Amino acid sequence: MQGSEGTVADTDVIVVGAGPTGLMLAGELRLGKARVVVIEKLAAPTGQSRGLGFTARAMEVFDERGLLPRFGQGETLATSPVGHFGGAQFDFTVLEDAHFGARGIPQGQTEAVLEGWAAELGADIRRGWEFVSLADGFLDGDHVEITVRTREGDEQRLRAAYLVGADGGSSRVRKAAGFEFPGTDATQGMYLADVTGCSLRPRFLGERLSNGMVMAAPLAEGVDRIIVCPDGRPAHDRERTVTFEEVAKAWQSITGEDISHGGADWVSSFTNATRQASEYRRGRVFVAGDAAHIHLPAGGQGLSTGVQDAANLGWKLAAAVRGDAPAALLDTYHAERWPVGRRLLANTRAQGIVFLGGPESDPLRELLGELVQYDDVKRHLAGAVSHLDIRYDLGADEDAHPLVGRRMPARLLAGADGEQRTARLLHPGRAVLLDLAGDGRARRTAAGWQGRLDVHTVSAEPVDGPDALAGVPALLLRPDGYVAWAGEPAQGLAAALERWLGAASA
Repeated sequence: MQGSEGTVADTDVIVVGAGPTGLMLAGELRLGKARVVVIEKLAAPTGQSRGLGFTARAMEVFDERGLLPRFGQGETLATSPVGHFGGAQFDFTVLEDAHFGARGIPQGQTEAVLEGWAAELGADIRRGWEFVSLADGFLDGDHVEITVRTREGDEQRLRAAYLVGADGGSSRVRKAAGFEFPGTDATQGMYLADVTGCSLRPRFLGERLSNGMVMAAPLAEGVDRIIVCPDGRPAHDRERTVTFEEVAKAWQSITGEDISHGGADWVSSFTNATRQASEYRRGRVFVAGDAAHIHLPAGGQGLSTGVQDAANLGWKLAAAVRGDAPAALLDTYHAERWPVGRRLLANTRAQGIVFLGGPESDPLRELLGELVQYDDVKRHLAGAVSHLDIRYDLGADEDAHPLVGRRMPARLLAGADGEQRTARLLHPGRAVLLDLAGDGRARRTAAGWQGRLDVHTVSAEPVDGPDALAGVPALLLRPDGYVAWAGEPAQGLAAALERWLGAASA
C-alpha cells in the first residue's frame, strides 16, 4: 500500500484506542475510503456501563450515520426534556430541539454499536495489541512508524500516513509525541459503581448532604448506578484497584445507609483533574477524546465530545489520504475542536464547584437556582451541555447566513423523490449540497466536484420545524453535518467547495 505521499505503509491511518472515540473515528475513515488499523490493548471489551447515554448533539451525529436504530429503540431514543447544570435542574424546552440527550444507554452498548459498524465498513480492529513507542520523524516526515506489542507478546512495527491517539486520559500516544497537557491537578477523589442487591432510593440529580454528595439511579432490576463524592477526600491514583467495601464505607459515611450486604458489577474511581492538550495536531499525529481533554464527568459530556472530535477529524483525514484535501484542511481540526474542548473544561469545572463544593458553595448554588428560572440563562446552559450551540469559526464574512459554522438541525425537506430527512442525506459521510431553489444553478456550479459530494434538489420550505431555510437558494453541508456555506450559488459557492473539498476536477 502507498501512503499519502508515496511511502510504503501498512495502512493509511493507525488509531490507538478502541473506545467510543477511536471506533467512531475508524468508521468515519472507512466511509471516506481510508484504510485504518485500530490498536487496542484490551483483549476484549470490558462491557462496563460507565457513561450512560450521550448528549443531544452526539445523538444527531449518530443519526447522521444511520446508527440510532442499532441502539435497539428505533430512530427515536429515550430522551428527557429535563437536565441540570451543577445539580440545578431546569427544562430544555427553551431550545428548538428540546432534550438533554439520550439516556440509559450503557457505554458498553455504545462501544458495541460503533465497533460493529466500523468492522462492517472494513476497519481492521486488533484487540490485545498495545502501543509501545513512536519513531522520530512524524513532525516533518512523510509517514509515522510505531512499535506495537501483539497479543502473542512479540513486537512489530507498523507504518501509516497518520496516527491518532484515542487512548484515554493517560494516553501513551500523547506522551510519545510530546504533546503538552497543561491544566489543574486533581484535588478530590470520587467513586463510581453499579451496585446490586441494595434497592436504593433514586437520587437522579444528586443529593448534597452534610459531608458529601451522592447520586443514585436504577439501571436494571436490582442494579443501581451510584456516584459517591465525599467532601475533602484527597485525590487518589486512578490506576489503583478500588473495592466495593471502600465504596460502601464512603456511601455510609455520607448517607448513613449500610449497603455492605450488597455487591457490585464493577467499581471505579475518578477525580476532578482538568487538562487539555495545548494542540490537537503535531505533524502527522493527532489526539482526540480523553487523550485530548480530561475533566470532571459532569452530564456525560466526555464520551459525546470524543465522538464529535472523531466526526470532525475523520472526513478530513480521509480526504488527506485520498489526496484531494486542501493544504490547510487538517489544521482546521485543532482550530475547530480545541475551543470546544476549552469550553467543555470550563463548564465542567464550574459544575464541579457548584456540585461538589462544601458549605462554602451554598450561596453559589442558591444563586444558580435563581438564575435558571430565566429563559436566556436556560437557553445558554442548555446549549452548552447539549453541545447544540457549537459554532465553528469558518472565517465567513459578517454577511454570511446565520447557520454557517453551526450544525444543520434535523429537517424534513420535500423534493422530487419525496420527503427527505437532512440527517439521512449525510449517511454516506460525504458533503451534501442542497439545491433549495431548484433551478440547477447550484448543481452547475458544483459540477467540478462531482464524486466528492452529493447534490439534492429539494424545496426551499421545510415540511416541519422553524423556517430557518426560507429564502436560501442553496446550502453546503460538510460531512460532519455543519453548514459550510449558504446563499446565492454565484456568491461564494465555488470558493467554499474548493476550501473544503479541494480543487475542482478538470
